[in-house]
Amino acid sequence: MFFKIQHIKTILLTLIIILLYGCQLNDAKNKHGIVFLENRSKKLIVNSSNINDAIKIIGQPHSKGTKNNLDWIYIERVFEKGKFYKLGQNVLRENNVLVLTFDKYGILKTKRFFTKEDLNKLVFSNQVTENDLAKKSFVEKFLNSIKEKMYSNR
Repeated sequence: MFFKIQHIKTILLTLIIILLYGCQLNDAKNKHGIVFLENRSKKLIVNSSNINDAIKIIGQPHSKGTKNNLDWIYIERVFEKGKFYKLGQNVLRENNVLVLTFDKYGILKTKRFFTKEDLNKLVFSNQVTENDLAKKSFVEKFLNSIKEKMYSNR
C-alpha cells in the first residue's frame, strides 16, 4: 500500500484545517454610499462647521437641493445576506440619510439624521397630480382612433 493510515489521517486533517480557515465568520455585507455616516455626522457641529468641513469629513454629497445648492443629502445603505429562511436574499440592515442645510455664507444651520425606522414612519400623500402636458388634443385622439380602426381590420 502506497499510503499508510497515519499519512491519510494527516492529509485529511490538513485539508479540514485549510477548508475551515477559508470559511468566513463575518457576514457578507454589500455597502453603498458613505460608510459609517452616523459617526461622521457627529463630527459636524451646527453653527460652527462649514461646507469645507463637510467635504473634508464626509465628502461630496449624493445630491443637492432642487431650489438651492445649500441642502446636501448623504446616503448610507448596508445589505447583508439573509439567514436560511430568507434563502440567502439580500436584507436591508441599515438605511441612513443625512440632510445638511447651510446658510448663504456656508455655515451649517441644520443637521438631520434619519435611520431606517425614521424613514419607515414617513407618510406620503395619496393625491395624484394632473399632467396637462401629457393630455392629448382632440385632433390627436381622433387621428389615433382612426389609426386603430385601420389596423384592426387587417
